[in-house]
Amino acid sequence: AAAVAAAGGAFAVGSFSAPHPQISVERVLQTSADGRLQSSARSSTAVASAAVFAVVAAAAAISAAGLRRAKRSHGAAAAATARGARTTLRANPTAIFETTMGTVKAEIFLKEMPLTASNFIDLVETGYYNGFHFHRVIPNFMAQFGCPFSKDPRSPRAGTGGPKDGTSFKVTGGEYDGKTITRKNGGNIPDEFVSKISNSPGTLSMANTGSPNSGGSQFFLNVVNNDFLDFFNPKTPSKHPVFGKITEGFEIVKAITETRTMNDAPVKPVQMVSITIQR
Repeated sequence: AAAVAAAGGAFAVGSFSAPHPQISVERVLQTSADGRLQSSARSSTAVASAAVFAVVAAAAAISAAGLRRAKRSHGAAAAATARGARTTLRANPTAIFETTMGTVKAEIFLKEMPLTASNFIDLVETGYYNGFHFHRVIPNFMAQFGCPFSKDPRSPRAGTGGPKDGTSFKVTGGEYDGKTITRKNGGNIPDEFVSKISNSPGTLSMANTGSPNSGGSQFFLNVVNNDFLDFFNPKTPSKHPVFGKITEGFEIVKAITETRTMNDAPVKPVQMVSITIQR
């Protein structure tokens, strides 16, 4: 259709009309005695008809090509829309912590913190955390957890360990969606300073050594406002990204922080019997 319009209205495809007068059939009949005129008229008509059909064929080809492009574009757009819909409709998962002091539930911010949350979920679903103990609890501050050496609650190395180097997990969402991240340099993962979620009461936040990319499996649960730990707080060097928040059992975590301690470790060990992910 675009090709036809570009020709300045030279051919109206539906009626096969031409921009210039053609020798009519009547004139051909009237001048049949003159073979040369009859031949010329037929030749002119044939040329015009050929031109008409050439334009029609070109228009049809352009239309078909446009239709193919439109179908491809529509298919790509539909796929992108479907991916967006899945991301939008997917609710954040819930972690269920079964401790020797009670059950705690927390929303894990998979949509907001996909890399950090995917790391945590992978560790949970491989049973990594089961049997660990809280190795550092401080009242009016937080309860820290997640070191593999804490399976022995009296271990002097509790608080210094992480996942094995070379273990990996797949990220769901964000810029690394679908990519596999390998833990390294002590089982650590890349820092994820994406969503500015404050270390408010009830939040789960990544523990690290203070050096870049030094978080692995250890995290802590805030029981008060600890915004001085926010990575986006310009007044502090601390950078601890939040990746979840308690939805049930905050009072249990608070009670854990208030247990009697020696060197910040509970005198009576508090064990994480299991963690499960509910989607």
